[in-house]
Amino acid sequence: MKVATWNQHGESQYSLTGDLSRDSVPKLWLSLQAISLPEQQVDISLQGLTRVDSAGMVMLIHLIENAKKQNCHIMLSFVPEQLRTLFQLSNVDDLIAGHLKNTTGVDCG
Repeated sequence: MKVATWNQHGESQYSLTGDLSRDSVPKLWLSLQAISLPEQQVDISLQGLTRVDSAGMVMLIHLIENAKKQNCHIMLSFVPEQLRTLFQLSNVDDLIAGHLKNTTGVDCG
């Protein structure tokens, strides 16, 4: 298991890497709750994720909701197919569609 890490690459550029799973989410979520997002829009690349499960999906949804409270809009890029499937199976694909960035030339919604 690769521990999930949150990385900042600029004022509004972040990435998540590693395994975003029930084993890594609790510790990661504690650190993410304390961050203050400085911009009106933040881009988070998921390209470095090696694994994501339903706990990881829920954490991302909570991250989006917490950002909204800070008047910040989160855009997710390089969303793994596994996560897209979880969004669909959980019936939240409509809720999340406005937060998916089209970086591959295919429909992200």
